[in-house]
Amino acid sequence: MGRLTPQKDILLTIGVFDGVHLGHKHLISRLKELARKQGYLSGVITFSQHPQEVLSPRTRLPSLTGIEQRLALLQDEGVDIVIPLPFTPQLADLSPKQFLKLLKEFLKMKGLVVGPDFSLGKDRQGDIETLRRLGREMAFSVTVVPPMTIDGEIASSTAIRKALAEGDMKRARKLLGRPFRLQGRVVTGDRRGWELGFPTANLEVAPGQALPTGGVYACRAYIEGKAYPAMTNIGSRPTFGGGEQLIEAYLLDYNGDLYGHELAIDIIGRLRDEKKFDTAEQLKEQIAQDIKQGKAMLKTRGES
Repeated sequence: MGRLTPQKDILLTIGVFDGVHLGHKHLISRLKELARKQGYLSGVITFSQHPQEVLSPRTRLPSLTGIEQRLALLQDEGVDIVIPLPFTPQLADLSPKQFLKLLKEFLKMKGLVVGPDFSLGKDRQGDIETLRRLGREMAFSVTVVPPMTIDGEIASSTAIRKALAEGDMKRARKLLGRPFRLQGRVVTGDRRGWELGFPTANLEVAPGQALPTGGVYACRAYIEGKAYPAMTNIGSRPTFGGGEQLIEAYLLDYNGDLYGHELAIDIIGRLRDEKKFDTAEQLKEQIAQDIKQGKAMLKTRGES
């Protein structure tokens, strides 16, 4: 752990915080409230990759948010300090007491604010009961915040991944508290969309990025600070022989070449499955229909 010693004592929460969803915001809100009452700083430690990927290298959990987006979202929550911490095998091998000693020494940690399933240290030995015992021994507080439920479902990264896998963007948005976003650079494609009269931007996202299930989606696209209605196809384009997974966005009302630009897409709703068409003409007619339906969906959901 690098020497980033704060000027004041600090209350901390620790986790991956993938998605920075409403459940995370609920926890962070309680952290800030307690820190303010006790005269401490509020801090979030976010592991830059999921511990499961280090502990079980064959496990690849798709990320809802890349580390840069996650840090920006956490900073937007108004905590005093956000610390990205690489989760290494060496860190995983620390006992709960060793890890907590580091937090006290380097970060002036006076308390932990965590969810009921939280644990830290080697083999997850530092469960809530152990943390409370160590807290009495090492003079730090442990506050457990109950999880947040939305429509009877616990707001969690797992629940959001499940909603994406089902193409349920409405539920993903409810749990996130905002539309699900994809962002990356526009890369060169085979220009099939241009030939059909619908110039598309191929979006390159980070490896391991969680994606909604294949299909066509109504979206809001953001380029250089401006918003545009958009249709996005996620999948392998079966009409043209399929292949690798692609994210192709068609921005309505946009003129110009997007190649090389950074693009962000908020996915508002799902229009249909990917389909194979017998002719390019049939696909062209379907895209025109998608645009009409997509505009209506964006209008209905207040996104137009």
